[in-house]
Amino acid sequence: MKYLLGEKLSFDWKIVAVTIVSTLLLMVDHYHKLTAYKYWDRVFLYLAIPLLIIVIFFRENPREYGFSFGDWKLGLAYTALGILFMAPVIYYLGHGDASMKAYYERFLPGLPWTTFLDLIGWEFFFRGWILFAYSRKFGPEALWLQAVPFALAHIGKPEIETLSTIFGGFAFGWVAWRTKSFVWPFLIHWFIATFIILVAAGRI
Repeated sequence: MKYLLGEKLSFDWKIVAVTIVSTLLLMVDHYHKLTAYKYWDRVFLYLAIPLLIIVIFFRENPREYGFSFGDWKLGLAYTALGILFMAPVIYYLGHGDASMKAYYERFLPGLPWTTFLDLIGWEFFFRGWILFAYSRKFGPEALWLQAVPFALAHIGKPEIETLSTIFGGFAFGWVAWRTKSFVWPFLIHWFIATFIILVAAGRI
């Protein structure tokens, strides 16, 4: 251990800000309901607040945090492949796992816009704000770093889903990393969330 008592600590203030703010926003989302609908809360907490911090306090372009279409041709290809791969998996789990059915069928009203609003901020938060902030200091390790809070935020959902999210979070991050955009993992996630609700509710 090379740490010496009394050694001066030096921090990247933007990394500190992203870490603290992200943690607090996740806690606020868990403990409080700010509006009549949770998905509007998440647009505010996970999209609006990070964008305001990037523009006002960091004085940066949101494009640097994946807020663009990036490599849209590659993004379209990854989105199509992600949907084709996940559709049969979701169909099997939605019909075969009772916990998935019990948890998700109640979210049927309002589709697909409820899942759109719920996830657009969610994806920017993890695959834009956190991923691209951390990647400046930690490089590709940021793919795993952003997947950890993403997985922990799923606690309370069906176990089979929660256990998979450390890998799913990495995969979503990888798509964002390759395309330089949070849009494409958002589209894949939007499909997954909408499809699982439809399957769980017996509509497919």
